[in-house]
Amino acid sequence: MYYAHIREDGSVQTVQAHLSGTAKLCGSFAQQFGEEERGRLLGLAHDIGKCSDAFQKRLHGGPKTDHATAGALECAKLGEDAMACCVVGHHGGLPDFGNPKTDYPGMPTCSGRIKKAMAGGIPACHWTGTLPRPGNRPAISDPYFLSMWVRMLYSCLVDADYLDTEAFMAEQPPQRGSYDSLPVLLGRLNTYISPWFPGNTSLNRQRCAILSQCLEQASGPRGIYSLTVPTGGGKTVSSLAFALKHAVENGMERVIYVIPYTSIIEQNAAVFRQILGDHNVVEHHSGVRFSDDEDTNPANRFQRLAAENWDAPVIVTTAVQFFESLHSNRPSQCRKLHNIANSVVIFDEAQMLPTCHLLPCVGAMASLAAQFRSTVLLCTATQPVLADLFRRFCPEERIRELCPNTAENFRDFRRVRYRDGGMLSDEALAEALCQEPQALCIVNTRKTAQKIYALLPEEGRFHLSTLMYPAHRKAVLKTIRLRLKAGLPCRVVSTSLIEAGVDVDFPAVYRELAGLDSIAQAAGRCNREGKRNADVSIVTWFQSEHPVPVLQRINIQAAREALEEGGNPGNPETMQRYFTALRSLIGDQMDKTNTVKALREGISGCLLPFETVAKNFRLIDQATCTVYIPIGEGAAVCRPLVEGTAKREDYRRAGQFGVSIYEQHYRALKDAGDILPLTETSALLTNLSLYDPEMGLSLKSDPGKAEFI
Repeated sequence: MYYAHIREDGSVQTVQAHLSGTAKLCGSFAQQFGEEERGRLLGLAHDIGKCSDAFQKRLHGGPKTDHATAGALECAKLGEDAMACCVVGHHGGLPDFGNPKTDYPGMPTCSGRIKKAMAGGIPACHWTGTLPRPGNRPAISDPYFLSMWVRMLYSCLVDADYLDTEAFMAEQPPQRGSYDSLPVLLGRLNTYISPWFPGNTSLNRQRCAILSQCLEQASGPRGIYSLTVPTGGGKTVSSLAFALKHAVENGMERVIYVIPYTSIIEQNAAVFRQILGDHNVVEHHSGVRFSDDEDTNPANRFQRLAAENWDAPVIVTTAVQFFESLHSNRPSQCRKLHNIANSVVIFDEAQMLPTCHLLPCVGAMASLAAQFRSTVLLCTATQPVLADLFRRFCPEERIRELCPNTAENFRDFRRVRYRDGGMLSDEALAEALCQEPQALCIVNTRKTAQKIYALLPEEGRFHLSTLMYPAHRKAVLKTIRLRLKAGLPCRVVSTSLIEAGVDVDFPAVYRELAGLDSIAQAAGRCNREGKRNADVSIVTWFQSEHPVPVLQRINIQAAREALEEGGNPGNPETMQRYFTALRSLIGDQMDKTNTVKALREGISGCLLPFETVAKNFRLIDQATCTVYIPIGEGAAVCRPLVEGTAKREDYRRAGQFGVSIYEQHYRALKDAGDILPLTETSALLTNLSLYDPEMGLSLKSDPGKAEFI
């Protein structure tokens, strides 16, 4: 009798019981994309190496031993080399597949480990069962799609393995599932929106028309869709309505929202919870920390478990979490991937996808639609040009627009008039802002924002920057909204953080020349509710005397080309010209880490280099660190982090007092003794003089110290 696990109370789980339980789960997961037989094969093969004397000693405190390669060898004997790769990496991560012809025994590739096993280089396995032989592998001509197919099956295995082990090891298995069904959620949404119709104002009637179109189009087949509606058109609820009805009518599993900013995530997730119920919506992003400690609040633990494998009906996450997981090789990141299959995936603010990684992002979206029965929805007011990129991966797919009368919608929703302000010095810009009792000015850099802010009259001036911790920004925004509503002087200078998802309504907006999508997003903060005449609600774009930031040069050049001969940023045709010009200027520089090339062609003879690709692919190139600010309420909130007693909710609360900075700035603060390191990537600010109540965190060292008590 061979054992897979021993519980603290002495109870044992046999290898056969674990293999059977894992196979059942893995097969059910893989059934979502037609691979139930291979799912069962993976579950039955993954731990047969535990039928060895070496592993049985390991269960009683002996040394670590290889228990994965034995099952991989059995898969290879069946001609299932890709499944061997999944089995061999089910704990340590998907390895580079390697080259069966040139890899030598013992190389860290899948092929090298298989050859080592064939030469007798692994513990003797006494398993005597037989594995099922699955049907023919689907014809996948694109190696990039093949890599996604392997990774998706790997996801089924690691999640099934986790869940079966978890169910045995816990005396009381943790509660998972128990969600409301999608038809129930669709009913709640219909109840929520029914009072809106037909609309009590012209603007609301237009929003209802867009919502109705989305509901009508939801009966369509799975595939790739776009929703192009102006800012203020109600796309958040309209896209949710499409997704829920589409999922119900097509027998799909869940809705996944992929959003660029955590600030928008928190805002949208709150709306979804209000409509659908708290426990049906799970947020998973860097602003939510999950610890292994038991949470005293069962709802918190429930959310943490759901974030591990995305089994909730509505998931809200970031583009970073989503795309890095789809190109990862780690079990913890990959275990949720199979739950993306047969789901509706909405990409909010789709134009925010980084152009230097556009090709692998589109490849992943195309794979989900073409291979895994998912529907992809590109949702934005400024739709990027992506159709040709989708055709590179799946020529047969086309993008269907949910609201095809785009030009008419943009005309009906026109709430501002655009104006070219030309070249403005800092002083001229400040003077122009002073002529407006209430105005928003958005510039490209923090340094410029600070200079303009310093030139404004102190009465009613406000500054917003990512160097201010979120709770600070929220407090400032609350004051701004109150002053706007009361008609008091209110002049705000901000970086681009205010452009997307921040609900403010100014009579005038100034935007430093940037990408045309940024200018259009900025315009969404002007006359937001349409209560003023559009012709007197002016959005002025201007050129600054400051050098153009390197990272924005291409976007600004494309904007200049689109705006030639009187182009209007609010016109969909102008926006199309902008994205066409942007793509032309970018050329083939859309895969900075050569992810697609590596998976299609291999690296130096190594086929399907999963591990290498995972190490290289980062949606955000520069890693950031968090500095927590123990000021005001933040002092008490940050205390558990310092004392080492922090739980998940402590980290979540502390996130409202954290500022993200680049590693070089973090090192400078650390070298100057201005911060107290908590982890490798987080610290507490101890020199409180570096946090300005108006500007936020200064990245310059200051000799004055302030102790955190």
